[in-house]
Amino acid sequence: MSIKQFMTTHFKHFNAASIVDASKGYEMALANGNKMMITLAGAMSTAEIGISLAQMIRQDKVHIISCTGANIEEDIMNLVAHDFYKRIPNYRDLTPLQEEELLSQGLNRVTDTCIPEEEAFRRIQTHIFEIWQQAHSDGVRKFPHEFMYDLLISGSMEHYYQINPENSWVLAAAEKGIPILVPGWEDSTLGNIFTSYCIKGDLSTHTMKSGIEYMQWFANWYINNSQNGIGFFQIGGGIAGDFPICVVPMLHQDLEMDDVPLWTYFCQISDSTTSYGSYSGAVPNEKITWGKLGAHTPKFIIESDASIVAPLVFGWILDL
Repeated sequence: MSIKQFMTTHFKHFNAASIVDASKGYEMALANGNKMMITLAGAMSTAEIGISLAQMIRQDKVHIISCTGANIEEDIMNLVAHDFYKRIPNYRDLTPLQEEELLSQGLNRVTDTCIPEEEAFRRIQTHIFEIWQQAHSDGVRKFPHEFMYDLLISGSMEHYYQINPENSWVLAAAEKGIPILVPGWEDSTLGNIFTSYCIKGDLSTHTMKSGIEYMQWFANWYINNSQNGIGFFQIGGGIAGDFPICVVPMLHQDLEMDDVPLWTYFCQISDSTTSYGSYSGAVPNEKITWGKLGAHTPKFIIESDASIVAPLVFGWILDL
């Protein structure tokens, strides 16, 4: 049976039922002409979310993405260095000395998966530095994701591809030309590398557009695309979700634009709890008090592992 048939048959209660409800809500939002934003936190690219997300992008089921710097770079790393990745299913049993041994081998661990530094980070660094350097010389300024698009569209990395490029969500986004917000890009590996070049005097901070400029750009995008509503599908928490959802109260309260609609759909996949001030575990109703969602906005929260849940929701939407 199809994914939709399986979920309809077996997912009746609790988090399982929430997955079905959220999937139906997403489907209804698209049917009503809503645009849809997806936000990516955590290590979803290393979890190979691109296998399903790339199809969502190519089939116009998502129209804008907000993600951490790690997620945009790790999708490309997976694209060009997948064969060198090392899976460690017993990662919970590793001792500190075993972790140091992985470091000495140039293997940076993300839960059960080690990313090979030389084949992933450094391979990309060589090519992206040339693009940054050319922009620096020409006095051109761009957003972080635009430089990543330049890297992929140039074709300079194609001979490195080790997975089906159809499964790279960043490549799909580049080909479709959909925008990506990357707030806090500076804390990613490539953000650290860019900073090191600035410290050495090889590049200028001016070359990379900032988070404030991202928010300015996004405010205009939201205004111009909200006629039929915009939905918000949040995977994990953190800055990837917190940054873009704030655009609505900013438009209402700081720019005093009363005619801009609230988000018209909201779903969050997270297993965080609302303890010790955790924004990531905040339930959707709290967002009503901040002017982000309305009392009647369809709201869903799925308390589960996003690496399991997100492909199921996407499979439903894609009718696989």
